[in-house]
Amino acid sequence: MSFASETKNELCRIVPQCCCRKAECYGLLLFGRNFSPSGVTLTTENLAAARRTAQLAAEITGAIMDVTSFKVHKGSGTSVYTVSAAGPEQAQKVLRSLGHTGKEINLRINLSNMENECCYAAFLRGAFLACGTVTSPEREYHLEYSVPYMNLANDLTALMRGIISLGISPHITRRNGSFVVYLKGSSHVADFLTYIGAPDAAMELMQVRMLKEVRNKVNRQTNFETANIGKTASAAAQEVIAIKKIKSDGRLPALPEDLQELASLRLDNPEMSLRELGQHLSPKLSRSGVHHRLRRILEFAEKTKT
Repeated sequence: MSFASETKNELCRIVPQCCCRKAECYGLLLFGRNFSPSGVTLTTENLAAARRTAQLAAEITGAIMDVTSFKVHKGSGTSVYTVSAAGPEQAQKVLRSLGHTGKEINLRINLSNMENECCYAAFLRGAFLACGTVTSPEREYHLEYSVPYMNLANDLTALMRGIISLGISPHITRRNGSFVVYLKGSSHVADFLTYIGAPDAAMELMQVRMLKEVRNKVNRQTNFETANIGKTASAAAQEVIAIKKIKSDGRLPALPEDLQELASLRLDNPEMSLRELGQHLSPKLSRSGVHHRLRRILEFAEKTKT
């Protein structure tokens, strides 16, 4: 299974809050293959995404949704699933439920479907399930949405840039008649995956990045203990993800000053060993002391935000 498929399966395991269900449903349908009075259709190779679309669409809009599938090539084992409103009357029902008349000159994002701040993440999650993909981190750090209309792509870009806590700057390009909204860079992609609800995928991406960085360091330092590469990279990735979670939740100021100092140092230097981190603290700290403080940060990150 590809990294993109695993990411979408992780997203489909989320149980959205009541206020977010409409926003995610809207993202799934708006960025599907068709969203017009003649028909509302989503086509995907991901079975979990198809089932989620049908369930949310029926629940939120009350429309009758049909689900069909077919094999792309005989013997390939790859299936394509289509979720569609059962006829123009049901399509109109979907449009009205989501604040569209079907007479709009240009298809645009209707922000009234995002009731609360958390709903923006749900909407972007739905849109990603509909038309997004993410490249395996073994190859590169790249996430994208393939959008059929320019104004819709511009709206999506503006929405993503407007999420201040992420600090991302997506770009748009043309490819095969579509407008591709994309992010590059390990930190930006990992932060975005965490934001829309795929922390496991973000963790895997960061682990791959850490392994690459540590391997590069090993090549420069021949006396490095190669047996600990995987363990060091995995631990560092866990720490970086935990600190970013605390930061995005706005809980960083709640950490004691000594932990805040270490959190900031680890975030800026993911490749540093525990001993190196301790040498950069004021006052300096032993390896075991750094390890103890990092464990406290991880435990703090696991606490539910109040």
